[in-house]
Amino acid sequence: MRYLAFLAIILIAGVTLADTKLKKTHITKEISVLLPRDFTPLPDDGIARKYPASNKPVAVYTSPNGQVDFSVTKKKSQFRSRDLPMLREIYKANLLERFTKVDFIRDEVAQIKGRDYIVFEFVSVMADERKTTNLAPVQKYSIMLYTIQGDQQMVFSLHLPFVMKNDWQETAREIMGSVQIK
Repeated sequence: MRYLAFLAIILIAGVTLADTKLKKTHITKEISVLLPRDFTPLPDDGIARKYPASNKPVAVYTSPNGQVDFSVTKKKSQFRSRDLPMLREIYKANLLERFTKVDFIRDEVAQIKGRDYIVFEFVSVMADERKTTNLAPVQKYSIMLYTIQGDQQMVFSLHLPFVMKNDWQETAREIMGSVQIK
């Protein structure tokens, strides 16, 4: 019986890890990325619930269990791509302000497919600092890319629970390294 249970666990783990095969996904006419083949786009009402912000993402793709999200946001910008080193400091300060704790794995301006991006790869902690509750802190692993094309700032984000980091880090880096803008 134990042998069958062990085989079932191996089979389920194998299927889960095998599902990270990536396929080219066209987000818009000019943006494409490699995403896991089982990711699906969130409908507008799902985006509104999960990302309640004035600047709604252009698209959000999510894993079947809803725990891993890839999103793309665009907005007008007065800055140019040459301003990315300066903007990196501003966006880093914003991340440090937004979360209780941030541990950066990558914090740089780097080229991906011939285009400059601000790259933040980090683990964040959001603790409930109200004294009236005992909620556990929420830990997430994220990779965020920022770039500017013309008068548009584009932000590409991949977020997942920290407990999934070791299983997903290589795939997450591959996804974010595949972002292509025409």
